[in-house]
Amino acid sequence: MDGMAIADPRPSLMVTNDDGIDAPGLRFLVDLLVAADRYRVLVCAPDSDQSGVGHGITWRRPLSAKRVEIMGATAFAVSGTPADCASLGISGKLFVGTIPDLVISGINIGSNCGYHIVYSGTVAGAREAFLYGVPALAISYNWKEGKSNVHALRLAADACLPLINAVLNELKIKTYPEGSFLNIIVPTDVANHRGFKITKQGKFMIRFGWEQTKTSTPAVETYQTANMDVDSASGFGNNASSSLVEDELLFKRVIIKKNSVEAEEDTDHRAMEEGYITITPLGALSRTEMEAVPYFKGWLMRLGDHSPCSSL
Repeated sequence: MDGMAIADPRPSLMVTNDDGIDAPGLRFLVDLLVAADRYRVLVCAPDSDQSGVGHGITWRRPLSAKRVEIMGATAFAVSGTPADCASLGISGKLFVGTIPDLVISGINIGSNCGYHIVYSGTVAGAREAFLYGVPALAISYNWKEGKSNVHALRLAADACLPLINAVLNELKIKTYPEGSFLNIIVPTDVANHRGFKITKQGKFMIRFGWEQTKTSTPAVETYQTANMDVDSASGFGNNASSSLVEDELLFKRVIIKKNSVEAEEDTDHRAMEEGYITITPLGALSRTEMEAVPYFKGWLMRLGDHSPCSSL
């Protein structure tokens, strides 16, 4: 009718990440979604690098949300974690009255696979949306020093577009399962990837230790160091420190062990190293190690044997 606004019939996609709202991975993805002209594109992402913060949330202070100009999108930079951004973005308070049909977290610099999923702010952004009933995808790219460049992030966004459209189609016809969200990893040589592969979370982990240092270096945002390899891009590296004071000790993280490629088939890290775009359905609950349950049942029955009174 004349004088009345016509509702946008396109599905609403909200993009977040942990590398920060200025990160090229997020910007390339948003540009691609806007150019497709098939979606209403919303962005709610951290105003600074939040790599490696896991599923942390902000309790003790209000969050700031500032408008950011991204052509074709409605975007806000938020002074919080990826989980904060996902929660605020799907609340209907920031994008007034709009609950996104799908949340996409990424594209992250560095692969979020194996045990590193626990640390990942990118995965947490998708998980937070999933916890509140909004379908979600986490996307990361396996950056490797000497082999990767920023253009690969654009290729990664393009390679994932069929997955995004497939999920939206399933949502439209109401056949998409509600019990999981998807963690997607794009291999280093994205231009020659071997296709998509459904995988399971493996046990890959880069193990870190500590070394004492005498220098205090400022934090470096991952997307500003495009020559970094996966190890430093994962967000575990340089942490900001205040100036030295008397008796202050400084420590830095160092790699002490890298896992080799996992022997078990169909794990996320192995399939990624083999050149596949991996798709791992994840839930929000920690998996129970069923083989340990009989032992702990017996252990519980023996608790009385260790009571202080039993020695009297």
